[in-house]
Parts: sequence; C-alpha cells; structure tokens
Amino acid sequence: MSAVGQSEVLPTLDLRRSDAGGPERAAFLSELRSAAGGVGFFYLIGHGLDDKLIQDALSISRRFFALPEQDKLAIEMVNSPHFRGYNRAGFEHTRGKPDWREQVDIGPERDALPFDRSAPPWTRLQGPNQWPAALPELKPTLLAYQERATALAIRVLRAFAAALEQPENVFEPIYTPAPNQLVKIIRYPGRAAEQGDQGVGAHKDSGFVTILLQETQGGLQVQGERGWIDAPPVAGTFVVNIGEILEMASNGYLRANVHRVVSPPPGTDRLSVAFFLGARLDASVPLLSLPPHLAAQARGVTQDPQNPLFREVGRNYLKSRLRSHPDVARRHHPDLIDSASAKLEQASAY
Repeated sequence: MSAVGQSEVLPTLDLRRSDAGGPERAAFLSELRSAAGGVGFFYLIGHGLDDKLIQDALSISRRFFALPEQDKLAIEMVNSPHFRGYNRAGFEHTRGKPDWREQVDIGPERDALPFDRSAPPWTRLQGPNQWPAALPELKPTLLAYQERATALAIRVLRAFAAALEQPENVFEPIYTPAPNQLVKIIRYPGRAAEQGDQGVGAHKDSGFVTILLQETQGGLQVQGERGWIDAPPVAGTFVVNIGEILEMASNGYLRANVHRVVSPPPGTDRLSVAFFLGARLDASVPLLSLPPHLAAQARGVTQDPQNPLFREVGRNYLKSRLRSHPDVARRHHPDLIDSASAKLEQASAY
C-alpha cells in the first residue's frame, strides 16, 4: 500500500457562509477555491439536511444488507439493462480488479426509453430502479434522500459557479429538467490484509459533485501530493468532491481527484451512502470563459489514454458503466463492447 499522508487533513467548509453575503460569502468562496485547487475534497457542515432523514437512510441501508442473500439477489443488477440494483462483493470493477463491497445503485425513477439500435447508446441507461419486495420501506426512504441530496448538491454546484466568478445558474442548462442522479448504498465487509485491501480501487467520479455520507468506520483515502490522505467519518458532515464535469467545464481549474476505499479489518464493516449529481445524459459539457486571473491557473483537462474524457455526457457515463459492470454489459449490451475499450483498466467508477 502507498504511504498515507498522516499529517494532512481535509478542510471543513460551512455552507451557511455561502448565503451570508458580503465579506463572509467572499471568504467562503475563497476557501472553496483553495479546497478545489488542493485535493478537491472537503468536509461540509451547515448543509441543512434533516438528521432524521440521514439516520433513516443509514438505518434502512443496514436493514437491506442484513436481508437473506436470496432477497438481495432478487434485485441483482445483472437483471437490469439500466445498471440498477444490487451487486455482491467482487462484481463491480475498478482498474480491472474487483471491488470488495456489496451495494445497491438507485437512479432517477423514470420510464425506460424505447429500445432503438439507431439511437444514441446512452439512451439505454434511462429506466426504472429495482426495489426489494422484502423491504418495501427502502424505496420511499431512498427516493426522499435522493431528492434532498439533489437539492444540496445543486447548492454546492451554484457555489462552485460563483467561486469561478460565473452566474450561479451557469450549469442549469445542462442539468435541468432531468439531471443524472445516482444513490449508492454501500457496505464494505471486513477482511484480512492477505485477502486484499481494495474496497473500491483508485478512481475519479464522473459527474458534477459527489455528496458522501459515512457511518462510523473509516477507509476513504484521497490522493495528496505526499501520499494518501485519510478522510475518516466526522459526525454531522458530508464529504464533498469534484467530478470530471467540473474539471472539463473549468479547463482543469477545478480538478477531479483520485480516491479509494481500503477494506476494513476483519470483524468490522463500513457503511456509506454516496450521492452523485450529474448532467442530463443528452447534454454536452461547455467550456466556461473564466476571468483572466482564474484562467491563468487552469491546468487543463487531465489527459489519460486509459480514461479518455468526453464532453458528451451520456457517452462519458455509459463508458464508465460498461467498464465497471462487465456482467451487465455482456448480458444486455454486447454490441457496445469493443475489444479496444475492454482492455482499458482505468475507469471512473461512477
């Protein structure tokens, strides 16, 4: 395992300061720019999400993962052409290696589009979720959480726009009226070191921003200049990070950063609820015109031949889905798998 930058910690930002106006708001936006120009991750307080809903989301997730395996497999992702549902540990891949976590992927609750081979391939991603008959409370709880997390993510996105000295609504044309939303409830089982430590492999997120709720067990690590930075759970906070859409839109002034989760030790597990806000699948990511003093600090979009970035949102998102879930790709989308892309290992997980 690579060295961990034990002396480094993620900054903490208070979203209430964004609404304060005057010098307080200006200071907040300056701190947001600093966090974005550093590791691209920060703890968020003052977020306004109801604590009962947060606890309900964690509790219902625990109850789902405690179900008998047959009840969880009743909504197995491989049965969904839209990449929705349950995955056993080892069934999602990052950098070509299996991630040791079980999880449920829940997107926006929308009707599937008619199947048409002549249509853009990303149209196959839209469709209904799978919900467990054995736990009917999961659906209303997580859809309510998705709605509130979406509103929070949009507040954060508007703050990033202001930090870039753009109109706060500059991104609205590419996420309204139907943003790409994803909630993942995730359980990382504990395992011995000799069995491997990839809870989820090193990757970047593909959307606008990620809002991560952690329970009590650590494991999240963020890549820093001097090694991996631990991001342990902090009560009352979310961990927020930048996705690749913001990197492309800002020409790398905002940079999506690599992160991973290390498996917890035997006899423990790690629970988290991750929310990802993305643009509409039919949208294209614009290149913002930054003011000169910010444009001069833009580092350009990351050039990685193993993980090419596309401004066509649906194309970029479909790429990551096909590579992260090869079993779904083989069953439902064999015509979309080409030998060249199948060999690529570095992929965004989301």
